Amino acid sequence: MNRRLDVLFINPNSAKRVYQDLSKDYSAIETPTWSLLLAQSCRAAGYGVAILDADAERLTPEDATKRIAELNPRLVCFVVYGQNPSSGTTNMTGAVELADYLKAAHPEYPIAFVGSHMSALPKEVLQSHPSIDIVLIGEGVYALRNLLASNLNGDMPKIAGIGWRNNGQVVLNAPEKVVPQERMDIDMPGYAWDLLPYKNKPFDMYRAHLWHADFQDQYKTPFAALYTSLGCRFKCDFCMINIVNRTDYSDDVPSNKSNFMRYWSPELMLKEFDKLQEHGVNTVRLVDEMFFLDKRYYEPLLKGLYERGYGEKLRMWSYSRVDTLRKEYLELFRKAGMRWFCLGIEAASQNIRREVTKGTFQEVNIRKVIQEARDADINIISNFMFGLPEDTLETMQQTLDLGLELCTEMWNGYACMALPGSPLYYEAKKLNMKMPESYAGYGFLSYDCQPMATKYLTAAEIMQFRDNAFEKYFNYQPYLDLVQKKFGQNAMDNINGLKKVKLKRKILGD
Repeated sequence: MNRRLDVLFINPNSAKRVYQDLSKDYSAIETPTWSLLLAQSCRAAGYGVAILDADAERLTPEDATKRIAELNPRLVCFVVYGQNPSSGTTNMTGAVELADYLKAAHPEYPIAFVGSHMSALPKEVLQSHPSIDIVLIGEGVYALRNLLASNLNGDMPKIAGIGWRNNGQVVLNAPEKVVPQERMDIDMPGYAWDLLPYKNKPFDMYRAHLWHADFQDQYKTPFAALYTSLGCRFKCDFCMINIVNRTDYSDDVPSNKSNFMRYWSPELMLKEFDKLQEHGVNTVRLVDEMFFLDKRYYEPLLKGLYERGYGEKLRMWSYSRVDTLRKEYLELFRKAGMRWFCLGIEAASQNIRREVTKGTFQEVNIRKVIQEARDADINIISNFMFGLPEDTLETMQQTLDLGLELCTEMWNGYACMALPGSPLYYEAKKLNMKMPESYAGYGFLSYDCQPMATKYLTAAEIMQFRDNAFEKYFNYQPYLDLVQKKFGQNAMDNINGLKKVKLKRKILGD
């Protein structure tokens, strides 16, 4: 009964630096998916675990440190991920700040970091931050178990899958494998939902994106996010999500060298949805990069949700590529509770997409796919990128024009970033291009945001175009008419409130 807590997982608070004033009411506060997965994995192996969600509770470093000391764990593990692919780097902002504060106040606690940034740049993290004692490279499931089975001191050379310091010198141990497909349900057996904080009832400290809630405040909470699969089969140059699959610790190994996927069984995932339904959680994000890809997994899961009667209540969204949506399954998706698809269109020009290996789907297919989804009563959020390597002002304008023409229920436009771990990152390094000077500089919506320049455009030109594009889209009368018609006056009021939040940009002289 008096056994010491083995590991405390920390979800850091970087909201203000990453999202500026959007963090007050508009950015999502997501359930910390990887903290939940790692906690459940360690608990299944017999270890005592807890989660401190400094993001959901908006804890200061001082308050978080007091809580950590009260819990007195053997190991403090910072799990550094977030709402979008860049967050593994941007959330280092709050993570490092808290780690520094904790180490100064309580040097006796070993501090480990796990996340996409550590997988991309393990040596750099250890060299730059003395407060971080250990980095877990890759997804960290087995490395963490190995670590907890050790004495957290002299056993360090024997533990596969970690980086550490030996007399001040950075050492990367032998690689550790990722959880194989046949062990997914066994070694990563779901989510430790019961460890999350709440005020009055479970999940009430988490909120969905405004658009996910159909722009209605009453649907934003309670909210949960979860994976049904991990990884992606594709090799887009601007993406780094597969870096957590890496088992080659050589320098400068990009994410596209580990482009594979693993899935939990539909049976396990249905049990997770059962748990969420017990707590009245109907607003759910599927974090999978490619949920609409392999029907062997999504079809039985969706049928199970429908047969349980959850589809009428659920309000779900997932990512999809334009060229993987299949018309014959759209009705099933909608019946199972899928209300939104997030489509990565990225650029209007096929040549621009081809240069980043996004694919060569034709523009006519984009229009057709969006119409088919709408015919199935599924809303679309379209994602675009400005400043891809071959972009010019003319091609970026074409991308904006395509977005206006498609006039989807929600629009996202981001300035292209050379995210650590992505092929673009290593290409930018070779070309000695200017990179962000801080972790927050990798945040798409941050004050410090530093896009990647191209041979035709400066970073400032790209940033200015992106922010102007946002203004144009959300003041575009056909779009406002669409929102009014589909979602009503409350939605319009919320969009008008969103538009009043003006982002400041250092690169633009704000």
